[in-house]
Amino acid sequence: MGSFSITHWLILLVVVVVVFGTSKLRNAGKDLGGAVKGFKEAVKDENTEHAKKQVVLDHDGKAHPEDRPTTTKVDDKHNV
Repeated sequence: MGSFSITHWLILLVVVVVVFGTSKLRNAGKDLGGAVKGFKEAVKDENTEHAKKQVVLDHDGKAHPEDRPTTTKVDDKHNV
């Protein structure tokens, strides 16, 4: 739809506003915004719940390879 110019988009916007009215468009915008907000909260809650389950499953008292630090210690004696 990138082939439309700005005037085509403005005419389309005017037609949509005339057909649906501003109150219906405002309500549709609120509903869409609420749906997006609910979806984001659900994803956040799911990630938090998954992280909690992962901590419980991995807590066996052993060191896992991914838990080890990735940095290495450099011996200052060999650096000249």
